Amino acid sequence: MSKVTLIGARLADPGAQFVYEGEASACEGCPYRSQCLNLTDGVKYQVTDVRQNAQTLDCAVHDEGVRAVEVEAVGVRANVPSRQAYAGSKVDLAGPCPHTDCPSHELCEPDGAELDEEHRIAEVVGDPPHEYCHLDRELTTVEFAPKEDA
Repeated sequence: MSKVTLIGARLADPGAQFVYEGEASACEGCPYRSQCLNLTDGVKYQVTDVRQNAQTLDCAVHDEGVRAVEVEAVGVRANVPSRQAYAGSKVDLAGPCPHTDCPSHELCEPDGAELDEEHRIAEVVGDPPHEYCHLDRELTTVEFAPKEDA
């Protein structure tokens, strides 16, 4: 289900994805707060439509202002322990990884998926992009379902 919100004009393109991080200190006192702060913290969203003929509004956070868009919560691609990688199951991420130069790092610590919460697997994608895990973990890449409360 899509939601109408305001986002930075630089992000206001169909297909653009972002993780909503909540209110910034500069939002205090803004007349558009209720239109901007209507998403769920930590959830990954995708812009599905940009409202045409809507004006760009001034914003203390976004240098080019904000635009009205429609967004939907989207799934997050991640690496999980292979023994738990089944479509429909709930799983935790394997844990933090200090190897930031690994091609799988952004899948082991993905934006939009917290390390300490369960996620439902929508699809098993397959082998991760790394040749071997520096932490000796057996991992499989999956697509998490979008958060239901988003």
